[in-house]
Amino acid sequence: MNLSAPTLPVFLVSVIVAVVALLAHYAGVSIPWVSKHAFDALAIGYVVLLAGNIFKGI
Repeated sequence: MNLSAPTLPVFLVSVIVAVVALLAHYAGVSIPWVSKHAFDALAIGYVVLLAGNIFKGI
């Protein structure tokens, strides 16, 4: 399996999702879905980044 660097938009989306999840969990920021599912949101950010690494051109 050949890994490739994710594109900038994919990387930014994954970072934004991860930061929002961390803010909801640790800083107590109230975000409707994320506040109740912070771990799920963090996992989604990781999966987006993983997909950007595995699939070329994403």
